[in-house]
Formats: sequence, structure tokens, C-alpha cells
Amino acid sequence: MRTIAVVGASLAGLRSVQELRTQGFDGRVVVIGEEVHAPYDRPPLSKAFLAGTLPAEELTLADEDFGAEWRLGVRADRVDPHAGEIHLSTGEVVRADGLVIATGGRPRTLPGTEALAGVHTLRTLDDAVALRADLQPGSRVVVVGAGWIGAEVASTCRSLGLDVTVVEAAPVPMARALGPVLGSLCADLHADHGVDLRLGVGVESYLGNGTRVTGVVLRDGSRLPADVVVAGIGMEPATDWLHGSGLALDHGVLCDHGCVTGIPSVVAVGDVARYRTPDGTHVRHEHWTNASEQPVVAVRNLLAGTTLDTFRPSGYVWSDQYGVRLQLAGETTGADEVAVIDGSPDDRKFVAEFRRAGLPVGVLAMNNPKLFGRMRRQLAVV
Repeated sequence: MRTIAVVGASLAGLRSVQELRTQGFDGRVVVIGEEVHAPYDRPPLSKAFLAGTLPAEELTLADEDFGAEWRLGVRADRVDPHAGEIHLSTGEVVRADGLVIATGGRPRTLPGTEALAGVHTLRTLDDAVALRADLQPGSRVVVVGAGWIGAEVASTCRSLGLDVTVVEAAPVPMARALGPVLGSLCADLHADHGVDLRLGVGVESYLGNGTRVTGVVLRDGSRLPADVVVAGIGMEPATDWLHGSGLALDHGVLCDHGCVTGIPSVVAVGDVARYRTPDGTHVRHEHWTNASEQPVVAVRNLLAGTTLDTFRPSGYVWSDQYGVRLQLAGETTGADEVAVIDGSPDDRKFVAEFRRAGLPVGVLAMNNPKLFGRMRRQLAVV
């Protein structure tokens, strides 16, 4: 290979460029990124940056370009992987022998809010800048969705002294990842800090004055006044530009166990990659650690022209909410037992182990990073 194109200039794209150089590729690397910004760290967007305590320049992920050509503010419109052509929004065609797909995803939006100011999603730096500008003293904030992003935004808004309501259609927040008992602890965190948490009820509609959102109507008839509404309802993988490419798409780019698509010269990494697990199912992870780890294996397989290595995720996720650090590792879904092995949930400091058939498969810690780190390392060798 003489030229490799990386489409997507966020963490997974940057890590792919770094791995190409680390693994000895000295050819041409072209990076295509829809945002105008150089790669930056996303996790602080819902926390320190949103709170105004971390400037944008400190979000930058790298101080060098790794000898790559960075085409920022340019969108990849379509690709012909067999011809090795990526067609850009500028009309330019980039020709490459290999392709890394790292386009991530786009946040789901709230239907019926398209014409209303004050309604936000949070995924990009520009999203965070716009949301921060709307968080004025006295603003009433409604967060739709109590997952990781929704909870972090709610926490930040409370730290700014704002009135916050969180609406979650499920009866327990994050029950899929944590189970009902530990998920209920996340609900308790909201309550501990004066957040009005509405569980088990969805949104019926949104109210506005013609230009700006003024409230949210829930399906139980409740009306919530709102000056700002934030959607934290997940994301969709950015695969529109791949339609007609011949690549297999199904809620992401389908890959084998080494992140290689049906075409050996094309790999996918990060939020957009849906790779095959040992049991034959396909999974996709939407978190920082996955985007950082996956390119190591994907690039090695791309340069080899075949699948030599298997991606083994650490499953590590962390979240800072209301002054509490939550850390999660392993595979918690499907666990048939959860046991608190240190501390107490009532004290908001504990470690819990997830087990399947008696074997540890995951670990969750609240404000206990030392023991979590030790158990996470042990988990990796089980």
C-alpha cells in the first residue's frame, strides 16, 4: 500500500494514524474529517468544558500531524472501495490503496423540535459551545435520557445552579448495563443533588413560542417548563456515505473479529464498527476506550492484508457525575449474579462484581478507583 485514507478525524481516526506510523507504514496518509477542528477529546464536553472550567485549546489530542494530510471541514460523500476512490464534498476524489472507516455517529434528535431554538444534542465541540451559551443563570433545563451523557449534562447543569429535570422512559436508569439494583443507585445520585427525575414515562410533545422551546409535555400529561432541552437518547452510526459501496451495513459497518470488512483493504474502527464476537454475534461499542483500543488491531490487519489479530475489548467505561466517579469494565450484560464486595452503595463508595455461572465477567466501582484497577486487571486474565 502506498496511500491509506482515514475517514473520520476524531479519536478513532487519530489513533489509526498514530498506529499506521507506529507499525511502520511510511506511505501517504490522508485524513478526511467533517469537522473543522483538529482531533479533540470528547468526554470533557459534557463536564469541565460545559461547566466553563476547561478551555477548548486544552481538549486537543495531539500536537503533531504524524506526516499525514489533514482535510478538515470536508465530508466524504461516497466511496468505491474496489476502485480505491473516496469522493469528497468538495468534488475532489482521493485515491487510496487502503481505507480506515472512523466516522463515528450522529446523535439522535428529538422529533418535533427542528424549528425550536434551545433544543440541543451533545456530541461535537460546536454542540457544546452552543449548549453552554444557552445555560444562562436561572435557566430551567430538561434532559431527555438518563444514560451516561444525559446524567453528566444534568450533573454539570446542577453544578451551575440550574433547575434540572431528567426524563427517562425506562423504569430504571442504565439498567441494561448495570442491572436494576445498581441502576437505581444512579437514580439516587440525581435525587441526592436535587434533580427532578421522571422515570418510566416518555415525551409526548414539545411546547414553544414559535421560535424557542418553552416546555416539554410527558405522556402522563405532566408539563415541564423548559428554557433549554438536551437530548441524550443515543446515536446512529454514520454510514450514509457508504450506501452503494458494497460494504455490509447493519447498524454500523459489519466487520470480522479483527475489524476487517468483507474487503481486506477496508477496516472500521470506533463507534461505527460492528465487529463479530467469538459467539458469532456482532456488537458495536460507543465509548472512548473502544475508539482508542480498536485501531491497534485494525491497522495491523489492514497492513497485513488479512485478519491476523482478534480485537478483545476491555469494556472500560467511566463517568463523572455529581462529584462521583463511576467506573465499569468487562461484559455486564447477561450476568446472573451481582455482588458488592467492598464498601457500601449507601456511602456512595463501593465495588461490585458481575458474575456469570460463578465466574467474574465485569466490575463496577463508585469512588473506589484503586480496588477497581486491581479487579479490572484480574478480570482481563479470567
